[in-house]
Amino acid sequence: MSTVHKRPFGALVTAAVVLMAASAAVAVPAGLTLNPADAAAALDAVAARPGLHLVELAVDVLGWLALAAAGLVAGRQRGDVVAAGLLALAGAAGMLHDAGNLAVTQLAVVPGAATAATGVLLTAKWTVNLAGLLWTAATAAAAWGAPKSLRRTGIAAAAAGLAAVALPWTTGTGGPGPVLEQAGYLLHLPVMAWWVAFAWRGPR
Repeated sequence: MSTVHKRPFGALVTAAVVLMAASAAVAVPAGLTLNPADAAAALDAVAARPGLHLVELAVDVLGWLALAAAGLVAGRQRGDVVAAGLLALAGAAGMLHDAGNLAVTQLAVVPGAATAATGVLLTAKWTVNLAGLLWTAATAAAAWGAPKSLRRTGIAAAAAGLAAVALPWTTGTGGPGPVLEQAGYLLHLPVMAWWVAFAWRGPR
């Protein structure tokens, strides 16, 4: 693929990563990660800062939308339909995750909504886990046909992504707390970084 043809795909992947990182940079220090282990605290956090919650949520939605669009562009321009399809599905799952978090915005002003919010937050968290799994699978599929240097780093990134996806499964009925959840985000960073490199330096 020519450099000119790489630009839409590279720009979309880069935008997706930057937007998701920006959203996390707002949500984590503001206490807006919305962990279902304490739905009442999540509702209080949203009720205290609804505007900030909606802004970081909008940024995150744009990030997942850019990722889905990148998958569609990759399928058309690169011809790797498996990796591209998985990438687009990851973006779609991420947007569904944000839809759940948007519902919490309204639940934050409903008295006694903690039980309902727990169900919504659990669904949202497992949906983003699915998004991570799809993104990891896309990484493994794309790395398979990448140049040797990108193939090795892609396999390593996919392993880190798989570890991030597996973390919630190790907690049993308790579910991951905030610390473990943020560890999962950190483990997924190599996947995000690899896709930026692959988008600009991958096969022509």
